[in-house]
This record gives sequence, structure tokens and C-alpha cells, in this order.
Amino acid sequence: MGRQFLRDQDRSRQHPASADGGLVVAVRGSVVDLRFETQLPVIHQLLCTVVGEGAGVGEGPAAKGQIYIEVLAQLDAKHVRGIALTPTQGLARGMRVTDSGGPLMAPVGPGILGRMFDVFGNAIDRQPAPTEIAWRSVHQAPPALARRSTQSEIFETGIKLIDVLVPLERGGKAGLFGGAGVGKTVLLTEMIHNMIGHHAGVSLFCGIGERCREGEELYREMKDAGVLPNMVMVFGQMNEPPGSRFRVGHAALTMAEYFRDDEQRDVLLLIDNIFRFIQAGMEVSGLMGQMPSRLGYQPTMGTELSGLEERIANTDAGAITSIQAVYVPADDFTDPAAVHTFSHLSASIVLSRKRAGEGLYPAIDPLQSSSRMATPSIVGERHYALAQEIRRTLAQYAELKDIIAMLGLEQLSPEDRNLVGRARRLERFLTQPFFTTERFTGLTGKLVSLAEALDGCERILGDEFKDVPEGALYMVGGVDEVKGKLKDDRDDRDSKDEDDKDEDKDKDKETAS
Repeated sequence: MGRQFLRDQDRSRQHPASADGGLVVAVRGSVVDLRFETQLPVIHQLLCTVVGEGAGVGEGPAAKGQIYIEVLAQLDAKHVRGIALTPTQGLARGMRVTDSGGPLMAPVGPGILGRMFDVFGNAIDRQPAPTEIAWRSVHQAPPALARRSTQSEIFETGIKLIDVLVPLERGGKAGLFGGAGVGKTVLLTEMIHNMIGHHAGVSLFCGIGERCREGEELYREMKDAGVLPNMVMVFGQMNEPPGSRFRVGHAALTMAEYFRDDEQRDVLLLIDNIFRFIQAGMEVSGLMGQMPSRLGYQPTMGTELSGLEERIANTDAGAITSIQAVYVPADDFTDPAAVHTFSHLSASIVLSRKRAGEGLYPAIDPLQSSSRMATPSIVGERHYALAQEIRRTLAQYAELKDIIAMLGLEQLSPEDRNLVGRARRLERFLTQPFFTTERFTGLTGKLVSLAEALDGCERILGDEFKDVPEGALYMVGGVDEVKGKLKDDRDDRDSKDEDDKDEDKDKDKETAS
């Protein structure tokens, strides 16, 4: 590496850089070394060069044949090393590079609502370029401690199971653990719907290393659900260079900070997937030639993750509440990426494939999920005691499942049978029809307040619905809807019985004739 760098320096002396720019002296994948004769660009400065006509399709740099390079290190008095944010095909030694005049910028303003962007702020939704926007650097410092709110507030989602058992923090960060097909996207979509429709806030979706198919599907679902006008989508797709995937999270946060600080609105920031941010940083670190740390991770992983996570905060102006999908490598929770991520999270929401198979949606596992907000000093004594009693009831029911499977429910004691009944009714009451799935299920979506959810759980634990069929509690909003549902079921049965009687009379008349 040292000899190669000296050879590159010799070549750069043969082709000196101009006073208003620099020259490329080495290209190693996405890493580019450059020589400047007069003044070295500062760290995070964005450099640009043009390699040809480009693809001619779309609005991005690739369409115009542009290559953008972000300076990450100053090697000596005349050389810098940067990471390319675009593919480097066509880039060669001796090409001239110009200074863009600043760092990577992201668009902010009311004009970005309802739009989808890439890391450079180019619209990728096949619509005209947005208007009424300004540009800000993606490299911003976290809010000062004096600006941060010292009070812990609950962020109500309108989803019973989350608000009762895994309360989210306003301005906090929640990790969402779930595989494919268990309702993760539906849950995120419902939170966006509730945030926009009932909290007068803004939602922002950031796809880091996202598949283009997933991004297109999510965009279409948001549009069909009618929540697109008050949300922003930013994608750094899987096929893009690591530098682009590494910076897309900072670009999304810059947009979120505008709505929080300038418009003083609450922002719901969804990140999928935070592990891919760490992975992109690991690729950048390896390409830059840094010595890897444990298990191949970059030695600066903690600093890089903190620089992103600490910008998500609750301030005197507003709050950015983040829900992040977290991938755990090989299900090893001691992996450095998982450990560093967990240290920033205030709540962990675990989705269960088993509950999804039983039709219990949202398929959140209440015993595996946890929140540091679930303490008496924050949620109150009544809420805390109810949540603990619900967890205790569901845990005892889980222990009795093996006995029920082997011996049957009749072999349990009367007390255990009552406990099983309460647990099964609680499980069904904690299901909820979503607004975003109305066209699939035919069930009207429900937004349930925390007070209604707590009241329903308390009445179920008090055996008020002991004689009510379990199915009557399935997919309802508040517990008061159960009586109406039972009345409708009785009316349906009565009308069906009357129809059957009329049909029998008609048959008797036909037989008599």
C-alpha cells in the first residue's frame, strides 16, 4: 500500500493539479486519492468530476455522467482520500476534480412532502423536481443538552398492545424485530397513518440498503392508503455504493430536523434497516484501509452510530420519534452491531411468526417485547400494575399450554381454567383492525386511546367478560364494542333462524300440495 501510494504521488507530480481543482491519482474501487496543489479540501467536502455523457435516464448524477466524492481523510499536505458516493466506472488517473463548494446537501422545506428522494436529494418518483425547498448540510451536530426535554413523555400510537405493554417514548428510539410475512410493514404503515391522521405530525421513511422492489411496493401502499401527502421517503438502495448507503441516514435526519426545529412538528422516523447503516460503514472503513475491530467491524462503529442516533431527540421545539428495524446477525445478541444498537433503544418490539399464524394481529410477542418507559414514575401506578398483571397472566398461560396439550383443559384446576380464559380473552382483545388493511379484511380500522385500552384490560382481568365468547373480543377497538358485536351476532342468528323457518314452511307447503 505504501509503495503504491508513492508511485501515485510520482504520477501526480507529472500531472500537477490546477489552482482551482485537483487531480485523481489513484482509484481503488470506491476509494479515490486526489492531489491538490494550493489548498486541501476540508473533511466531508464534496468533490465532483464528469466522466462522460452518462446514461441519460432520470435526474441523478449517473444520468449526467457525474461522480461525487466525499473527502474522508487528509493524507499529507497535498493529498486527500475520499469515498465515491456514485459508481466509479470511467474514472481514471489524471482526471480533473472540482470542489462543489460544500458538503453533501439535503433538501428541506414544505415542498418535500409526499415525495421520494435519493441520497443527493434528487426526486426518484418520476415527478417534476420539487419547489419551495432549501438545501442544508447532512452533517449536523446533535441538539445541545440545554435544548433537550428533561421530561419523559409517552408517544401514543393508537395500537392497544404497544401502548399498554410496550409504551414508546416521545423523542425516543424503538427497535422492531421481525422477519418476512409477520406484519412488519403493515405495522409501520399503520403507525404512519395514525401519526398523520391523529397527531398532526410528519412521517419520514428512510430505506438504508433497501431493495428497489420493497421501496416501490411501500410507495404504492402509502399512496393507496392516502398517507403519502404528509410523509417523505428517502432511499439508499442496495445496489448503490457503500458511501451512498452510509450517508442516506444523515440525509433523512436532516429532513426530519427541519420539521422538528423550523416547523415545530412531531416527526415519526422509520429506518429500515439500521444494521445496513453499520454494514455500509464497515465497507467504507475497509476500503479506506482502517484496521478492523472485533468480528471485522470498523473501529469507529460506536462513534458513527452515536452520531446518527443522538440526533434523534426530544427538544423544546418538537420531537423525532424513531422506529428502527434491527437485524441481529445469526440471532447472536452479543454481536457488536446488536450491542451498540441496543444501547440507544428505549423499547424493543418483537414480532412473532407463531402469533401471526394464529391470526393474532398485530403479531407482537408481549413476553419478549420490553420498554424502559414501563415504570410507575412514567406511566403511573395503575398502568404499571395492569401491565405487570397482564404479563403475569400471559406467562402463566404459556406455562400451562404444554399441560393443556397433553391432558386437556378439563384436567386443570378451576383457578387455572379461569386464568386460561382470562389470558385467551386478553390475547384476542389486544388484536386490532388496522386502517391500512381495511380493503383486505373488510373490517373498519380502529384507533384506541390508552385510557380505553387500559379500561378494557382491567375489566377482562376482573372477569367481567367471563361468560362472553372469546370470539366477541377479537378484532374490536374499545371493550364497549363487545356488547354491540354480541347484539349484532344475536340479530344475525335470529334473522337466520327466521329465514330457516320460512324456508321450512315453504317446503311443507310444497310437500302438502
